[in-house]
Amino acid sequence: MLVSQIIRSKVQQGVVTIKPGTSLAEAAKLLSEKRIGAVVVSPDGAKVAGILSERDIVRELGKRGVACMSDKVDDIMTRNVFGCSPDDSADLVLQTMTNKRFRHLPVIEGEKMIALISIGDVVAARLSELQLEKDALTGMIMGY
Repeated sequence: MLVSQIIRSKVQQGVVTIKPGTSLAEAAKLLSEKRIGAVVVSPDGAKVAGILSERDIVRELGKRGVACMSDKVDDIMTRNVFGCSPDDSADLVLQTMTNKRFRHLPVIEGEKMIALISIGDVVAARLSELQLEKDALTGMIMGY
């Protein structure tokens, strides 16, 4: 299965982004309102400047307390963001996410971010694929 197939199967509402310079408090509010685990930091909604996860915020809260909430997302976001291509396989993406310990990857086509996939999206797609394979093999064995 390819990443392009995974993003086609997702309920697309666009990628949630936040502008550089936004406070951590505003980012946390956005994550809570949208019920998401990460937000892409982007000046224009297409170029990826970084990614900020709920884990990043919790880690900073644990170190410094609530005083960090007035800091800017730029201060704690991950800047060297790994992305994937629509043509990448689900297995490759799953391996990358597992090895790098990422739960979210932007899908990049050319210079533009077109989607954001989570490890849950990839696992669900892979499980669906395995179920189809199992059903096909069962059908062959049972003669239907």
